[in-house]
Amino acid sequence: MTEADVLRMVVSLAFIVFVLLAGAWLLRRAGWLRAGASQAITVLGAHSLGARSSVAVVQVEDARLVVGVTPQQITLLHTLPPADPNPLQNPESPALARPGFAQSLRSALRQRGGSSIQQP
Repeated sequence: MTEADVLRMVVSLAFIVFVLLAGAWLLRRAGWLRAGASQAITVLGAHSLGARSSVAVVQVEDARLVVGVTPQQITLLHTLPPADPNPLQNPESPALARPGFAQSLRSALRQRGGSSIQQP
């Protein structure tokens, strides 16, 4: 092997390492690659209260916590009960107990005597 072959091999290896590191940096920057993919803490929602303060709902394992966040501290405001994992399978769910607008309108019109209502 000549010096030119060794130099070409070293430059090629350095280029490959650079491309791998740049690709990992781009993936991490874009959010496709996360350092800790299995995090136990999830922010369910947040609402800003001012320039530097907010209220957030955070889920930690089974508990949902309402916390107040300021630049100086994080304060636990309330602990919510665990969320129902399958709200559609719960027959006592408030969303399923109420009829939709179309159904409410149909029943109201039927009670008033409007029998010429078309069913979709």
